[in-house]
Amino acid sequence: MRPVDDRHEFRQSADDAAVIARVLKGEKQQFAQLVGRYQAGLYRYAVTMVLDHDVASDMVQDTFVKAYTNLKSCRDHTRFAAWLFQMVRNRCLDHLKDVRRRNVRLDDAGQIVDQAAGPATLAERARLRVDISQALGSLPSPQREAFLLHYVGGMPYEEMATLLDASVSALKMRVSRAREALSTAMQNHEVTQSPRVRLFVRRG
Repeated sequence: MRPVDDRHEFRQSADDAAVIARVLKGEKQQFAQLVGRYQAGLYRYAVTMVLDHDVASDMVQDTFVKAYTNLKSCRDHTRFAAWLFQMVRNRCLDHLKDVRRRNVRLDDAGQIVDQAAGPATLAERARLRVDISQALGSLPSPQREAFLLHYVGGMPYEEMATLLDASVSALKMRVSRAREALSTAMQNHEVTQSPRVRLFVRRG
């Protein structure tokens, strides 16, 4: 698992304000431009956070509906992308506050298992996925968010800093603390006692 290319970028477009102005003047069909511009980026963030494709899709769809009906409340049209992102981010964080949803799905937790760790048995890998799911669910939301965006979403720290309005150093600290917490949790579950399976969290 490593940061990938720039497909995760979620950048403000220079003409958002012009498009919004036309929408507010009655050209409602123009809003489709904004949907097409930001839908993929919002979805990538949401699915990285909640690790459920259906839930992420519903969140993004609901976010655009809310954005359209409340477009007049967007005070700075030049920061529409940030306003939109904050909506979907709040939805994700609210979703994760429900303890029944904190654990990562087992299939998705498998993304964090080092496939090069050796020929572990199916039982060992299944146990590891369960422990990873529980450990991720126990992290504070800011740490979980930073860890998943960087390691599962493959997002570089610089882009994370722009999206989350935080410094790169602060985000690195969150990821570091999440990594330490996960390592401790794995040790507590005695997962690391097996030489054939291990949690893979590449530093960087």
